[in-house]
Amino acid sequence: MSRKTKLVLSLISMAVFVGCAGDKDAGKITIAVIPKGTTHSFWQSVHAGAVKASQEFGVEILWVGPDREDARQQQISIVDNQVINQVSGIVLAPLDDMALRRPVEAAANQKIPVVVFDSALQDAQNFTVSFVATDNHYGGILAGKHLGELLGRKGKVILLRYAEGSASTEEREAGFLRSISEFPDIEVVSSDQYGGATATSAQQASENLILRFKDSDGTLAVDGIFTPNESTTFGMLQALRRSRLAGTVTLVGFDASEPLIEGLQNAEIAGLVVQNPFNMGYLGVKTMVRHLRGETIEKRIDTGVTFINKASLAQPEIQELIKPDLAKWLK
Repeated sequence: MSRKTKLVLSLISMAVFVGCAGDKDAGKITIAVIPKGTTHSFWQSVHAGAVKASQEFGVEILWVGPDREDARQQQISIVDNQVINQVSGIVLAPLDDMALRRPVEAAANQKIPVVVFDSALQDAQNFTVSFVATDNHYGGILAGKHLGELLGRKGKVILLRYAEGSASTEEREAGFLRSISEFPDIEVVSSDQYGGATATSAQQASENLILRFKDSDGTLAVDGIFTPNESTTFGMLQALRRSRLAGTVTLVGFDASEPLIEGLQNAEIAGLVVQNPFNMGYLGVKTMVRHLRGETIEKRIDTGVTFINKASLAQPEIQELIKPDLAKWLK
């Protein structure tokens, strides 16, 4: 084979290689979806919704989150790694409304757009695409309104908070306190305790509160309790069960895992404020795809919130909300 022939064949091979690489990369969209954690059923529903959107719009998603919902540094590293990997976009539920600002702004500076979901970042409108979430303040207002009415508009209540820096739950807590303050004969006797990132830590904090407010006869000196997320609600439920007080106090919680629905059916939980995590995951990915395709995006997208009780559980729309077909998407 002549040197000229070899050169021509080499050039053809290079052209084919470059062409194939270009075809592979052209139009390919890879979106990193980064939740606060991966263990709670809430995030499993978010994952399923994200998978549905990825299949519907023909994009690839990378589902990667921290092990625990207090692992701020791990989540920061995950965001930084996705920027290094040059993904097309990031859909992020930030663990901390301040700590995640730096990596998100850095991503934007590298021309990697970020959609924030579930929990807001402070002052991030200028370097994020959109915020896709529950109206958390309104969710807290719903909880306070229903708890106040369930108590006959009088009594003593406890708020067990979730964690400092979590914007979504802080908004729920603020909405609850605003709403419950409209009942002049209801007193909030504790609102400065935190359950922490796990159901175990929340149960410990709940047991401490129960011990603090338990009368000498073993009954609770409070009438109502509000817990602002899945782990605090389950932790409180377990603590009440352990103290044989479940069902003797009006507990209103947030989110709808199977154990919480069981507590609702058993009249151990009076009501739950329920988000739509499946829709949140779906809309988070859909919003990013629309942005990457050049469409105009709303800066705030509300994913909905509903109050449910034992009586409303049988309604078809409530069943669809609390029991999405996860197996269909998370194969």
